[in-house]
Amino acid sequence: MKIAILGTGAGARQHAARLSSLGHQVIIGTRDPKATSARTEPDMMGTEPFAVFHAAHPELTLVTFAEAADAGELVINGIDGANAVTALAGLPASVLAGKTLIDYAVPYVHQQPGGPEHSWPTPWGEMPHLDPVDTDSLAEQIQRALPETKVVKTFVTQEQETVVNPAEFGGGDHTMFLAGDHEDAKTDARELLSSYGWNDIIDAGPLAAARGLEMYAHFHTALGIALGTRFGVKIIR
Repeated sequence: MKIAILGTGAGARQHAARLSSLGHQVIIGTRDPKATSARTEPDMMGTEPFAVFHAAHPELTLVTFAEAADAGELVINGIDGANAVTALAGLPASVLAGKTLIDYAVPYVHQQPGGPEHSWPTPWGEMPHLDPVDTDSLAEQIQRALPETKVVKTFVTQEQETVVNPAEFGGGDHTMFLAGDHEDAKTDARELLSSYGWNDIIDAGPLAAARGLEMYAHFHTALGIALGTRFGVKIIR
């Protein structure tokens, strides 16, 4: 299958490498392919320049967001939460119409004017706040911006290293969640998760449930700091 990944960050690279190893044709989208390939410094999270990753995976194609979305039969959104809606809404409507878009972005806001009202320091700096939160979600904003696209929220409750390799913990015996308003798109997401090795996949309901999945990011971060490691979550029922 031709799978488009929009974004070149650490999470997008995890999916690109794993999907390629599974035999998919992977097309990666970025705002400016020449600029992305020319960068020589790590990004704000310390991730190595994309050119280094691309050299290790020359089978991957790097093009613009629009070209990647147009080529992909299935599209994964790895654009950061602060810029995802603007970037996706700016694409020609036709390139995503009728397609499944899997969104795993967290709507983090890293720069807060005047600083946060109540500080939450972490080992890597101040914890960003979520926006939207509670009464809306990033996934719903994307769906409203792309009414002809079938948006599914998933992958968001785990670090992407674990999403693509659930066997990292407990032999893969832990839980992944998804939410969306289109059953066929949920099936696409479920099949992709199964190919990664997920066996316990819970359908959390309509896309409005993405609010809970996105807000879980803070709890997951708190536990990760407390444990000092990545981990998996198992729902016992």
